[in-house]
Amino acid sequence: MNHMLSMLIDLEKLSTRVSPSKVSVARAYDRHWSKRALDLLIAIPGIIILIPLFLIISFIIMIDSPGAPFFSQNRVGRYGKIFKMVKFRSMRTDIDDSLHRQHIQAYTNGKLDLDEGNKINDDPRVTKVGHFIRRTSIDELPQLFNVLLGEMSIVGPRPVPVYEADQYNLWQSERINALPGITGLWQVTRRGVSSFKEQVRLDIRYIHNQSFWLNFKIILLTIPAIILKSGAE
Repeated sequence: MNHMLSMLIDLEKLSTRVSPSKVSVARAYDRHWSKRALDLLIAIPGIIILIPLFLIISFIIMIDSPGAPFFSQNRVGRYGKIFKMVKFRSMRTDIDDSLHRQHIQAYTNGKLDLDEGNKINDDPRVTKVGHFIRRTSIDELPQLFNVLLGEMSIVGPRPVPVYEADQYNLWQSERINALPGITGLWQVTRRGVSSFKEQVRLDIRYIHNQSFWLNFKIILLTIPAIILKSGAE
């Protein structure tokens, strides 16, 4: 995976200072018709092809634990616009978000032990089926509908909960200056092992360098990144 990553994406080059003109081009691409066309080219066939899987996963989720198969939450989109992000439900319905709020606060303040990753380990809220669909990222597939509605893109920074964005300082807020995505630079490079600052810097690198070809490369790297992540757990 590291060899494939180095062949497709030059992280060192992305780390260098980007000229204002290049940033301007990248920002323009974020709203360009070609990016939207790529999103629709993937989202529409993807939804049609995945309908049988959506039905099967929905049925299994409802058998595993009571409640609706889908979960929606307010997330922060481009320029701070709030939207409802959809996922397959991976947790029990009789819980609140206090545990995740505490986790996010520790993570953003650099108080999380990253030796165990940046996720909540042995989360008591997650169902049996939930562990599987989270590990394989199947829970994220319904976000293709968010892409279809123009609220998300296939590639971009992950949309964060409102209570996380509320903690951002000025430089970290740059992260929400692009359309959020299902996958992104952070997911294919440092997924699950990065500090909060590393994660934000990778997202900002993407925002300042985004292009059709960078998006295409990230999409190519996403599947092996998921396979290696799920295989390690």
